[in-house]
Amino acid sequence: MKKNMKFLSVLFLAAIMISCKKEDFNGLSDVRPAVPVTVTNAIDFRPEPTVSTSISGGGAIQIVLAIPASTGRTIKEITKVAASTTYTQIQSTGTTGFYTSAPIPVNNTTYTFNTSLAEYVVKGPGTIPTVSTTTGTELAKRFYFLITLDDGSVIIPESVRVLVTN
Repeated sequence: MKKNMKFLSVLFLAAIMISCKKEDFNGLSDVRPAVPVTVTNAIDFRPEPTVSTSISGGGAIQIVLAIPASTGRTIKEITKVAASTTYTQIQSTGTTGFYTSAPIPVNNTTYTFNTSLAEYVVKGPGTIPTVSTTTGTELAKRFYFLITLDDGSVIIPESVRVLVTN
């Protein structure tokens, strides 16, 4: 009787293992959103998209976000913007400590986010290092965006780095 129980238990476990569906995930691939977001004015990928700003040119920072028109979707709003060293702030459910105080309406497939080095120094949460005037210096905090599409889906694209030039 004990032998039959062991055999049935092994047979039952084998049936469960065989019936499990394996996913096509190898642990080395990125999980990409159905609607990709690109930074169309990126000058480099370090590995995230990188835009530049020029101190001698006034320190303007511009980040152009775009989704493909072929998706049939539009960006409803930029729900949150954060300047941080990690994704933690943009993924939080909190309502304070963000770069912008309210969602930014967009209703288009592209959006241009404009700020400046001076605003970055004032608005970035936490201790902000002095903005260096050294050519090739990257700002310590990256820009993170939480984007809501017209169908209500939410995307958090890669962070955007800012490289300071002369």
